[in-house]
Amino acid sequence: MTTMTTIDAVPYTRSEHDLLGDRDVPAGAYWGVHTLRAVENFPITGQPLSSNMHLVRGLAAVKMAAARTNRELGLLDAGRARAIEDACRDVLSGKLSEQFVVDVIQGGAGTSSNMNANEVIANRALEILGRPKGDYARLHPNDHVNLSQSTNDVYPTAVKLGTIFAARELLAALTELEEAFAAKALEFRTVVKMGRTQLQDAVPMTLGQEFGTYAVTIGEDRLRLAEADLLIHEINLGATAIGTGLNAPAGYAEAACRHLAEITGLPLVTAVDLIEATQDVGAFVHLSGVLKRVAVKLSKICNDLRLLSSGPRAGFGEINLPAVQSGSSIMPGKINPVIPEVVSQVAYEVVGNDVTITMAAEAGQLQLNAFEPIIVHSLHKSISHLEAACRTLTARCVRGITANTERLRLTVEQSIGLVTALNPQLGYSTATAIAQEALATGKGVAELVLEHGLLTAEQLEDLLSPQRLANLSK
Repeated sequence: MTTMTTIDAVPYTRSEHDLLGDRDVPAGAYWGVHTLRAVENFPITGQPLSSNMHLVRGLAAVKMAAARTNRELGLLDAGRARAIEDACRDVLSGKLSEQFVVDVIQGGAGTSSNMNANEVIANRALEILGRPKGDYARLHPNDHVNLSQSTNDVYPTAVKLGTIFAARELLAALTELEEAFAAKALEFRTVVKMGRTQLQDAVPMTLGQEFGTYAVTIGEDRLRLAEADLLIHEINLGATAIGTGLNAPAGYAEAACRHLAEITGLPLVTAVDLIEATQDVGAFVHLSGVLKRVAVKLSKICNDLRLLSSGPRAGFGEINLPAVQSGSSIMPGKINPVIPEVVSQVAYEVVGNDVTITMAAEAGQLQLNAFEPIIVHSLHKSISHLEAACRTLTARCVRGITANTERLRLTVEQSIGLVTALNPQLGYSTATAIAQEALATGKGVAELVLEHGLLTAEQLEDLLSPQRLANLSK
């Protein structure tokens, strides 16, 4: 029996029915009994679908495309189709986001996510038609919103849309970071320093060259991510349950893809083999691998920034990172490289997410992978956290880096590695002897070369010029 208030006689709940029986649902909720059971069954992360609005918008776009296609093919009357489309527009615009309440990790291969969307869209459409929520005889979540569809083609397609939307934001963040490093490369183009291999003095270079490599690295990763993103534009909408297209009319897959491309503005294509596409998650594995590549290289760069800024007096001390907060509760004046540290932690998470995605992809059986919810959750975390990490690194660290130019100059002058630049003139044996003497006496390489009369001051000045040391003529 529906419970009534004693004040205004408005029902607190409405009764809905599924194959397990009747359940009371909050009267104001746009979701229904299927969503209710999913909320009860999957109290896993505490993060509802609304925490990934890219996915929610992906679901709404798929439902809108399906409604247009069903109307075009004569399966859905104009009134219901318009109401469903209007409801989908509301979801796409960010309305009703709080109604997507199912946990992001769930059993059932995404069925609960699909039903949450079906129920919210159905009840909003009923409202648009002037009918009460739950009046499914007029417009039904399954019979009308889910018409010609299955979770097994809706959910993977929505996941791909959501991932594409999220990847666009990460690509933009990577572009900003690349530009920030490129700007620093230009700023530091004449600042000579010692390069290092295996943490030992190697040969001179410029700080600009060092930062330029970071810009190139980020640019390469951005291109690889854009390439991987293209692979997830192939969808299986119209496959229905296992890829045979059961209960979808002839021409549905092609029309649905066309409408979805118009709605999203994306160059979507229907998979050639829908049975294969329904069971395959290889594109997600590949994308995750690229995200891992981005993460690993970002962390390497951050390790470099931490080393180069270590000190301020007992470390490398070659660059200064912006001071963004106090570094210690006990050591006054200490400043820590907290921004590179947080970026590295995101990188470790992405590597772990890649393992999760790999195992979930491997666990797929026969015509369906039941573990796509953990795949999409892991992808969403990797992409969104990497985006935030890149933007933080750009704004709170890279743009404010300064060089300790005088310290860098002295390091070059005092380095034993400077003798490498004199190899062609002195020969390897003589250069080695100079290096050993410099190390034993503490004298500089140039000082010893002049002292032994091996080269003139003019020759040394030319050979040890910043342009030649860093090979800037090339």
